[in-house]
Amino acid sequence: MSFIAKPKIAHPGLPKNELGLTRRDYEGGMSTLCAGCGHDSITAAIIESCWQMSMRPEQLVKLSGIGCSSKTTAYFVGGGHGFNSVHGRMPSIATGAIAANKDLYYIGVSGDGDTLSIGFGQFAHAMRRNLNMLYIVENNGVYGLTKGQFSASADIGSKAKKGEENLQPPIDPVLAALTLGGTFVARSFSGDKEQLVPLIIAGLKHRGFALIDVLSPCVTFNDHEGSTKSYEFVRDHYDEVVHADFVPPAREITAQYAQGDVMPVTMHDGSRILLRKLDPSYDPTHRGQAFNYLRDKLAQNEYVTGLIYIDEKSPDFHEVSGTTATPVNQLPYTKLTPGSKGLEKIMARYR
Repeated sequence: MSFIAKPKIAHPGLPKNELGLTRRDYEGGMSTLCAGCGHDSITAAIIESCWQMSMRPEQLVKLSGIGCSSKTTAYFVGGGHGFNSVHGRMPSIATGAIAANKDLYYIGVSGDGDTLSIGFGQFAHAMRRNLNMLYIVENNGVYGLTKGQFSASADIGSKAKKGEENLQPPIDPVLAALTLGGTFVARSFSGDKEQLVPLIIAGLKHRGFALIDVLSPCVTFNDHEGSTKSYEFVRDHYDEVVHADFVPPAREITAQYAQGDVMPVTMHDGSRILLRKLDPSYDPTHRGQAFNYLRDKLAQNEYVTGLIYIDEKSPDFHEVSGTTATPVNQLPYTKLTPGSKGLEKIMARYR
């Protein structure tokens, strides 16, 4: 209920992070989504991730478009900055904000409709530019706000709640990301918080564009028999390609990560993602192998989850574009307005 204020009461014994903040300090408004919606589980995972990172709430920028998924930015980190754009246009707003201030964390929350239909072109170019952001697709295969029509991610043969069968091939955001040069590509399930939290933390730490496609069943329109995005179907067709955990630098690795079971991937800031391989032949740094593995598993109606691909050698948006190291709102007036002579010098470069 959007008119009900979220209670401010918190137990005095709640654990605190390095900033002295509890998980409640990273919450937002009261959710207006359907009870049991997978999107609320993703919200909980984002809250947990920001709390574990000891992120100051004002360090976070939350961006979204239109749809059930795009409402969720109001439900986490109420002290962060937020912008709700028009349908499919969130990446443009993100590009401007990221260019202006590289000192903040950016989370874009979108849906399969917002990303893979009207916003697909913007999604592709955000990835091509390797924007420094975490992009979460809350993927349920339907347009929930407009009563359950098939979205572009609906599988062939998937049935709608009223019995219609989808005959059009889906767009898979993970395969698309691998094809378009994505540098951090992962998939998870809203019901698997143990996997999703470390992936979110790793995505926020990644230097460049980090995509996490999260299968998030719609309990109202797409959680029935015949749906390939239901809770039951996903749990029955769940293939965890790697077990992922995020370990910050200088933190001792516990005994559960036995030698030979773990593959470290060093992040830009010195922190690491630890990957315990379930398939010894799988290499998340090999784009072609990741694409083929994902394609083969999709042909078997199996969802591959975990960190599917990572590339930390490609230049990010700031390196390519030469953006300012100082946030634009901190630059002196003379730098922002060079005057007619200064502008003439700048324009002369392009003649």
